[in-house]
Amino acid sequence: MSLGRHLFSAAACCGLLVSSLLSSNAAEDVSAAKADAPATAASTDVQPTVVERYQNEDVTEIPDFQKHVSPLFGRLGCNGRSCHGSFQGRGDFRLSLFGYDFDADHKALLDEKRPRVNVEKPLESLIIAKPTDEEMHEGGQRYAKGSWEYHLFRRWVEGGAKFDTKQVQKLTALEITPSEILFSQSGEQVQLKAIAVWADGSREDVTPLCRFQSNSDQVAKITELGLVTATDPGDTHVVVFYDSAVIPVPVIRPVSPKYGDNYPQVATNTKVDELVIQKLRKLGVVPSDLASDADFLRRVSLDLTGTLPTAGEVEAFLADSSADKREKKINELLETPAYAAWWTTKLCDLTGNNDTKLNNVGVPGMNPAQEWYDWLYKRVAENESYDKIVEGIVLAKSRKEGQTYTEYCEEMSKYYHPDSGLKIAERDEMPYYWSRNNIRQPEEKAIGFAYTFLGIRIQCAQCHKHPFDQWSKNDFDAFKSFFTRVTYAQQGARDAREETAAIMKSLGFPEGRVNNNDARKIYSEALKEKKTIPFSEVSITPPQRRKPRPGEEAVMVSARVLGGEDLDLDKLTDTREPLMHWLRSKENPYFAKAFVNRVWANYFNVGIVQPPDDLSLANPPSNKPLLDYLAQGFIEHNFDMKWLHREILSSRTYQLSWQTNETNAKDERNFARAVPRRLPAEVAYDALITATASDTKAASMLTELKGRATAIPGASARSNNNPAGFALQVFGRSIRESNCDCDRSMESSLLQTVYLQNDTSVLAAIEGARDSWIEQLSKTSKKLTDGSEVKAEEASKELARMKVRLDRAKKADDEKQVERIEERIAELKKLLPAKEGDKSDAAPLVLKPEEVVRQVYLRTVSRPPTDEEMKRCLQFIADSPSQIEGVKGLLWTLVNTKEFIVNR
Repeated sequence: MSLGRHLFSAAACCGLLVSSLLSSNAAEDVSAAKADAPATAASTDVQPTVVERYQNEDVTEIPDFQKHVSPLFGRLGCNGRSCHGSFQGRGDFRLSLFGYDFDADHKALLDEKRPRVNVEKPLESLIIAKPTDEEMHEGGQRYAKGSWEYHLFRRWVEGGAKFDTKQVQKLTALEITPSEILFSQSGEQVQLKAIAVWADGSREDVTPLCRFQSNSDQVAKITELGLVTATDPGDTHVVVFYDSAVIPVPVIRPVSPKYGDNYPQVATNTKVDELVIQKLRKLGVVPSDLASDADFLRRVSLDLTGTLPTAGEVEAFLADSSADKREKKINELLETPAYAAWWTTKLCDLTGNNDTKLNNVGVPGMNPAQEWYDWLYKRVAENESYDKIVEGIVLAKSRKEGQTYTEYCEEMSKYYHPDSGLKIAERDEMPYYWSRNNIRQPEEKAIGFAYTFLGIRIQCAQCHKHPFDQWSKNDFDAFKSFFTRVTYAQQGARDAREETAAIMKSLGFPEGRVNNNDARKIYSEALKEKKTIPFSEVSITPPQRRKPRPGEEAVMVSARVLGGEDLDLDKLTDTREPLMHWLRSKENPYFAKAFVNRVWANYFNVGIVQPPDDLSLANPPSNKPLLDYLAQGFIEHNFDMKWLHREILSSRTYQLSWQTNETNAKDERNFARAVPRRLPAEVAYDALITATASDTKAASMLTELKGRATAIPGASARSNNNPAGFALQVFGRSIRESNCDCDRSMESSLLQTVYLQNDTSVLAAIEGARDSWIEQLSKTSKKLTDGSEVKAEEASKELARMKVRLDRAKKADDEKQVERIEERIAELKKLLPAKEGDKSDAAPLVLKPEEVVRQVYLRTVSRPPTDEEMKRCLQFIADSPSQIEGVKGLLWTLVNTKEFIVNR
């Protein structure tokens, strides 16, 4: 079986696409391996490779099962997904996937019913006889008789096929040389060397026992023995797997002659710029020029606040000649409610605020999705540190310390009493994260938690060793133990049953089962009367440790953070406290990086690690020093989100133009240019509203959140009742169901084009609906003395409304309504100019046509028109039935351009 098939099978086993996994991310494995160790090839204390030691038939050394036999099975593909590593095994023989359960594999090899090893007659052992015979072995010949592989397996069997679980050693490091490969031409080759360092201090060259993978064959290919060959220019990583270690090695081949000493002088205004240029210099990629002021303003407004700048904002910014105006604009936007709303929406995506998943939470008048949103919004607006926000979610429980269930219900009921003025957002904690009906089991909680706060995918480790990371099933089981005592009860925890019954009795609940509708009526009336009703609660159950029998040792109920030490859960009141302590510790390799990487992805189309929620070891960052710098800075600035935004946005790297040069046209992962990308769903909808709104309404978008898509709390079919609901569905807003970043779609589609061109709400806004710019423009038109223009103006506006109503009536198949509306449309048309070219009765615009064209461009694509565009637009207006109709057509056209719907 080839290495490619082997990797494909592993990815299929985890339910993930190979392309997704092979472009994954690397969080450092502090405990198991390192890639930047000094070369040790010449060290005399390094044991030679097994190729050298087992080349001859008369070899006497007995190989080690953990160090040699099991890894060789892996390198040959025997324990891969499509072979004996699959769940059902192959040929009545099953190995653990990639061979990380040494004990189980050893027992399988020596199984009494169907042994693969014959200690009495070693050469008749199936692990020797079958793989050397192409016809006998379904998987074909895996190695030849007389080869070093043959001798290794033979000597292990001859030595008794031994394995002692008590002698399993820990791999403390896997040193790879070279630690970085710089190619200069196609066909150039470099041999990797892997030195295993064990806990007892021994060192061995294990290169022939490693598995190797290239994350992009287009840039570098690698053989099963670690020989790397340059192919096309670019950069990637080759990854080395051995035992618990997964080590990525950067591979770079310059894309132009402008690399190293030939690299041109480029400004590096910030540390971010220095680290980006450091990588680009090796690649020979020259960054684009700075973006124009117009492009910068549009980009930073949409990225940071989810809000399209108004025409007035664009004009004011372009007229400002101060040298620090970009920095001022960043700081100005950071203080707006729109910033808080957009990043609250992003945190709602991250933490899974979904109406449907919260339908098991609530009482009449309660909207848990809105309360969750408001709780986050308050803290983002106040710039509370990210770790404090996470603490309020991770450690959340319903009752306060020492509070009885009845006291808790009394407190909660007051929030929903008439005119109480109390807000859930004022509470210190937000327990709804643990209340969702899609994370009821500890396994679901562990997987969701890892996605959300660590940016890693550990679901594969539920069943077997993760194929592209260090996590084993034991690691997963130890991690999920943190969540076993986190419970959610719809009417109080176990210790509150009597109090719950007393509250319900006081409300007059009849004995026996009461249906939900009747219960809701009783609760609703009780709250109106300012009574207390029962509430659901998140709680932590106390440890339930079984007392050991006489002579029996006590068994510790333990948990372990990923890569950490075992903790005794019975000594903890809240099992999540050490988890939160680990999250915010400086040594945590994931927490800060996961958030920093997601923020970077918001600004650059891709993360430094891509996908942003896959910080696996085999998916290293495209620029490790850059990610390390930002993560460390984020920690040192006490997880200040505004510091992080400023640090990124103030860089020259963020402010680069989208226009390319001959070296960076294909770059999308090293940040040498801005990558135009479709606006996120909420931002696209709000941009459409801003572009077509009156000047007054558009100016309020930064401060007024009512009606904005970024202020919609939940994410489910329920929120589609909102006028924006259909548009958000079309543009792929996050469904917030799995905590995976893939819950949001950024793909373009034909339906999005149809929506922008034909949706009734879009057409109404362009035709002159209430509070629209077209309505505003129409009102400023000069009135003719005979009043004919006034009639035409009113008829035109009513005609626009009638067309919308006609479309709805046709969709509803209401023939009578269609007939009445068509009659009214015919009457209105009589009030308009009779001939298409007759503009004698049309109202001339107060503003000059040139100024109107400029305003349309400023309010849609945030820049003035070019001379050629101005000429064509003026001609279009002149050829229209009236000037106002021409402006409508121009506004519709620009809203439907690619330039409008992408951020460049």
